[in-house]
Amino acid sequence: MNLIKSVLFVLITLSIYGCQDVANELAGKKPDDARTIKISMIAKSNSNIVFLSAKEGAESAALNLSDKYSMIDVDVDWNTPDVDDPAVQVEYIRDAVKHKYDAVLVSCSDKDSLTSAINQAVDQGLLVMTFDSDAPESKRFAFYGPDDVEMGKTLMNELAVLLEDKGKIAVLGGSKEAPNLQNRVKGVKEALSQYPGIELAGEYYHAENEDSAISKMTEVIELHPDLNGWAMVGGWPMFGEKLLTVIEPGKYKIVAVDALPEQLIYIEKGIVQVLLAQPTFKWGEIGVETIINKIHLKKDIKGIIPLNPLKISIENLGGWSRQLRAWGYKGIPEKYLIM
Repeated sequence: MNLIKSVLFVLITLSIYGCQDVANELAGKKPDDARTIKISMIAKSNSNIVFLSAKEGAESAALNLSDKYSMIDVDVDWNTPDVDDPAVQVEYIRDAVKHKYDAVLVSCSDKDSLTSAINQAVDQGLLVMTFDSDAPESKRFAFYGPDDVEMGKTLMNELAVLLEDKGKIAVLGGSKEAPNLQNRVKGVKEALSQYPGIELAGEYYHAENEDSAISKMTEVIELHPDLNGWAMVGGWPMFGEKLLTVIEPGKYKIVAVDALPEQLIYIEKGIVQVLLAQPTFKWGEIGVETIINKIHLKKDIKGIIPLNPLKISIENLGGWSRQLRAWGYKGIPEKYLIM
């Protein structure tokens, strides 16, 4: 009886929708008139692991959406410079126009030079969305990321609690040209004005990779032996285990942005007390989903899609580790997963 019902269902469906379309659907094959939607994903650099996690999120979303909607194939091309270079990002945007991509998903290394390139791409018919680092004056249709000034304030407020409102701190700032990092530093300094007992040694910039960040930290520590704390607007020094041999646990109070698997050991060892986690996997996932919602589903998208960072400390290290695993991250120690 069930077999008869199934055959009748297929026959009725074939008569309504057409033989070939249903046969394709049942076989998992795309119809001949399915549209390929090409997205160029342009992050800041290949040397920054937060963007590699965003790449994984974008590729996962592309696969899931291609499976979900029979009339589209979503194709994400990763076009990202090896190191931060806004000029290279501009060229990748121009290439997206030249090669007739449907959309660009970009994290802006420099808002001024990227704004012009974004506007030209939009004028040529491309959709452009930003993530992580915005170009707010451009013609991009949406931005997914945090309020970076508020993130900087939170960073400083958490550090002030750890320092009990007194001491000397330094700000580790990453690239001086990156608009999101500039705003985080701005937020740190605005919040710092509320703590007269805390002195700022300075704000220090560097290339956004592990070696450059640790080199800058070492330089600052030698310059300021009385330093008590660090406000890190990115987690670059913790992209590997080198910092374990540089910083003595408990010597400094440290609050940093990002909480990727590579950084969790620094919470465990007590070198860093607080990480402000961004769901970097979702930069890519939500970015691609939003573009498809706009192109394929014709949805009206709000200009700002807020990202709210999460406070990670030793108390919730286990829960965050399990969330990272659920997103597909590898290399998370089992001891964190069972905490």
